[in-house]
Amino acid sequence: MLSIIIALVVTGFVAAFVLKGYKAQAILMAGGIVLMVAAMLIGQNVPLPKNISTGSEWLDVFQFIKMTFSSQSAGLGLKIMAIAGFAFYMHEIGASEALVRVLTRPLARIKHMPYFFMAMCFIIGEFLSIFITSASGLGVLLMVTLYPLMRSVGLSRLSACAPIATAVAVEMGPGQGNVNFAAEIIGIDVVDYVVEYQLVVATAALITIALLHVVIQKYFDVKSGHIASEHRHLAEQTTTETSVGEDGKPLAPTIYAILPVVPLVLIFTFSKLMISSIKMDVTTAMFVSIVLTLFFEYFRRGDAKKVIDSIQIFFDGMGRQFANVVTFIVAGQTFAQGLKTIGAIDVIVNAAETAGFGPVMMTIVMVAIIMVSAVLMGSGNAAFFSFANLVPDIASKMGIAPVVMLLPMQFVAGMSRNISPIAPNMVAIAGVAEVSPFELAKRTAVPMIGGILISVFVSITSF
Repeated sequence: MLSIIIALVVTGFVAAFVLKGYKAQAILMAGGIVLMVAAMLIGQNVPLPKNISTGSEWLDVFQFIKMTFSSQSAGLGLKIMAIAGFAFYMHEIGASEALVRVLTRPLARIKHMPYFFMAMCFIIGEFLSIFITSASGLGVLLMVTLYPLMRSVGLSRLSACAPIATAVAVEMGPGQGNVNFAAEIIGIDVVDYVVEYQLVVATAALITIALLHVVIQKYFDVKSGHIASEHRHLAEQTTTETSVGEDGKPLAPTIYAILPVVPLVLIFTFSKLMISSIKMDVTTAMFVSIVLTLFFEYFRRGDAKKVIDSIQIFFDGMGRQFANVVTFIVAGQTFAQGLKTIGAIDVIVNAAETAGFGPVMMTIVMVAIIMVSAVLMGSGNAAFFSFANLVPDIASKMGIAPVVMLLPMQFVAGMSRNISPIAPNMVAIAGVAEVSPFELAKRTAVPMIGGILISVFVSITSF
């Protein structure tokens, strides 16, 4: 009983400090350390088994952090850093913008159907999120490409912002950090996780969210007195091609649209789905793709020194992701280890069994925890990294495969972020459109809740 009281108190303090704006990584790590120390003081457990112990239980707390940093930096962390570095480089050379231009050209044919037009913009945004994985980065890019188009067909500011804000809601594909983290915890290849588990759930969620966007945005527009057919006066102006990009630089050649897609093509080609004799993981695909991109840049610019120097953008992107995301993973694992060490997981599972909770109810409880955490913190990564490590132990005690619990948690983390008015992508998009992020959250809440419900239902009933 004492262990669960300590766990609840520490978790409460962690939540309170994070909500007050303290650095989440530091607070999660501190919470994990306190829990591990408390576990040893009350004679509960030790942080590490004897075969990897330093010889001192007290030093083992920090040995665990060191080992976690080491393993994550060489494994999942390296994947995430390589993905981010590549994404930064694609943005800098204009390849991401070229991909958006190519995908949005067919939309001109349906501009007379504004809300269907909006739904298709959402689908395109989600497709782009497979290659442009930063929610804020993609959001700002779409605000200078898709947003004017949606405004031109008569949509209100908030109706045009809502599908852009939710463009990375359904996180799927090997380029997403949460997807790689889930695959690593389950112990399967990320391609297998995407193809065997994600596709079914993602398809159902995408259709649900797109339909709800049509209904909800039209409802709010009509309620506010905004009639789309009366606001189409910008249609011809916004369809004019320009030779200048969002940052004032010349647009990249259209052929650059293939570059962000190259890593995904490599990953799926060299897997058991196609050429099984060669295996290419995410990190290798990113390195191969960046080398190919350097050749494209040389033929475009003709200045070898500038092209070679530009690789620093890739490295800077890797470093930024280490500071922002990899440290989150380590902090989340430290906090999870603290909860395990003090015995909180055993108490939770035993309490669930006593209350008659089966695997389904326990999954719903974990999903609810992720949802609330993501909304309060404004980050799907923070919520998922903090609690995903608990799943293997809980799933094992409940007698189910970890993927049954992890899959809906992973999807819900991404969707719940887009209900939060403090999420960076929501704030950035609202700022560009000069609308309130709280008003934007009202527009995204129902589509996201619908997506959450359908993703949980399909995950539980399909696997």
